[in-house]
Amino acid sequence: MRVVGRLLLCIVCCLAWPAWGADPPDCSRPLSLALHEHGLLYSGQTGEGIDKDIADELIRRSGCRFAVTVMPRARIWQLIESGALDFSLSGITNEARDKFAAFAWYFSNRYYLLARKDAGVRSHADLVDNPKLLLGVIRSFRYSPTANRMVDRLDAQQRVSYASHLDPLFQVLLDNRVQAMIIEPFDYPVVSSGRLREETTILEFDDPPVPHGLIMSKKSLPPAQQAAWRALVQEMRRDGTMQRIFEKYFKPELAREMTQF
Repeated sequence: MRVVGRLLLCIVCCLAWPAWGADPPDCSRPLSLALHEHGLLYSGQTGEGIDKDIADELIRRSGCRFAVTVMPRARIWQLIESGALDFSLSGITNEARDKFAAFAWYFSNRYYLLARKDAGVRSHADLVDNPKLLLGVIRSFRYSPTANRMVDRLDAQQRVSYASHLDPLFQVLLDNRVQAMIIEPFDYPVVSSGRLREETTILEFDDPPVPHGLIMSKKSLPPAQQAAWRALVQEMRRDGTMQRIFEKYFKPELAREMTQF
């Protein structure tokens, strides 16, 4: 009977874990995940957001123990690179990050330039060509190709003001200490209310949507475990969980566009 019981347990576990072609996550040690405050992704005031919902679901599905913290994005990338942090969320890649981080994509979005109406910015070129205008960005953030080129060019001219997270940037924009900043759909609720709606305009970057995903430290997680977590994220996309999470925060059509790519 003991042998039969073990066999049944094994069968149940195999059925519970989808056939993704990857081993399940290794839960033999506590894992670490950091959130960062950014609009609808996560709010420290409410303790809610898309990233928080996704983290909760990853923890539930994996059965692993997690230490979840909140820290600035720049610090997150430093710890991911060193291996002192296992995971973060909603990250995008570039050549430098590819050396120390792996990703599991689960949504894609465009970036926009939010400019003061009184700055006379009708295009991205208007911002770049006027040496009196400053751009505000979050430290260590990267964006779409056109936006990145603009940030790098203005940074070389010492025309970029950096902040650790979003709220201070909105304030310096309203105070006219910067004349523009880069936003994404997670920032819409703040942008569409109050003074920001009255005093700013939104300009599109002509870039395709940029994939975002679970960030995994290559130093702390071996390739087989990166594949295991990537498979778990893909299953959340495949069974509709990811889209349902986004539908809590966006209209269904936008949630579908962001998660079905």
